[in-house]
Amino acid sequence: MMTASGWSANQFSALLGAYRSELGLSESTVTGLFALYVVGLVPGLLIGGPLADRRGRRPVALTALAVNLLSTCLLMAGSAATAWLLPGRFLTGLSAGALLAAGSAWVKELSCPPHAPEEAPGTAARRPGLFVSAGFASGGLVAALIAQWLPHPMATAYVPHVILAVLAWAIAYRAPETRRPAVRAAADSPDSPDRTDGASGDGSAVGAAVDWSRFRRAVLPLAPWVFAAPAVGFATLPGLVDGGLTGWRTVYAGIATAVVPGCGLLVQPVARRLALRHRLANALAGLGAIVAGLALAVPAAAAAQPVLALVAAAVMGAGYGLVLTFGLTEAAAVAPPARLAMVTSLFWSVAYLGLLVPYALALLSRWWSMPVLLAAGAVLAALTCAVLAAPAALAAFRRTAEPDRTRA
Repeated sequence: MMTASGWSANQFSALLGAYRSELGLSESTVTGLFALYVVGLVPGLLIGGPLADRRGRRPVALTALAVNLLSTCLLMAGSAATAWLLPGRFLTGLSAGALLAAGSAWVKELSCPPHAPEEAPGTAARRPGLFVSAGFASGGLVAALIAQWLPHPMATAYVPHVILAVLAWAIAYRAPETRRPAVRAAADSPDSPDRTDGASGDGSAVGAAVDWSRFRRAVLPLAPWVFAAPAVGFATLPGLVDGGLTGWRTVYAGIATAVVPGCGLLVQPVARRLALRHRLANALAGLGAIVAGLALAVPAAAAAQPVLALVAAAVMGAGYGLVLTFGLTEAAAVAPPARLAMVTSLFWSVAYLGLLVPYALALLSRWWSMPVLLAAGAVLAALTCAVLAAPAALAAFRRTAEPDRTRA
């Protein structure tokens, strides 16, 4: 289900150039359709998360996947009548948002006792991101290859997702609910001050409140970069360097959509080792990679170099994998089980705002060149990294200075 969610998001991204060439849509229209996904995604996340905490992961996730399938059918109909693209993209975002919120909590809880053996700390929280990234990587590439060589590309490119969504729904239907009725009753009870008392999905007591202070300090500043960097890599850069790719633009876009999340998957062993060293290690390393990727994107855009653009996209993809791992792990750490889906949905909501970056860059490019805007993005990512690192550095300095004061 999580793979189907990621697939539905990126299959359209790989076809942006094809929509311009095959259907004659303008650049602003195509970019607007790309951004419309986020317009539907955010309410889907904000509604789906609390609803999954209240009613259970299973019904929300299964319903969301059914709507996700419907949205792809509408996009297929858009090949004949472009008006169907608007509700198709909106429902794709709405359903993917609800599926991410409910599904992330469901996968995390199914990966813990009593449903699965105990694993290394943070593994269960990272797993939803891995499946979503797998969908991101494969969906765009498969759609691009079909659009390049098969007939009726604006319809046939969506067929694999239809098959995947149907199979995922049939398989997930047998998966157990992880939110027990006792938890939901306790969470709904007005007599509970935090409405989080009761038993969690794994039978443990639930009485803690969400650590909002830690969420604001560590998660919120970083979250927009989770998808801002990939969006630049697979939505903005291909359009800036495709001048010498006549006849291969769609394939190149598909490769870019696969390279970014693919590198996010490949970097996961590194993420596990970094997480053991320091809580913020993945966040700082990920933002550092995003800074490097945006810096590489500047000459790639200025000289219209497709190969350098792919290198930049790969580096930003590695950064995406690291910051996504940190964000999901941190969101799970600050949330009690009865509020896990809600807090996860908030993280995904802020993260997916980064997908609006290509639209913002297209608007700002009227006044500044794209290389200048990409350089400004690198500076902003570096500042975010400094903001996250400053409290930890200050605490380390105080710990070092304390023995000196004691001796004095």
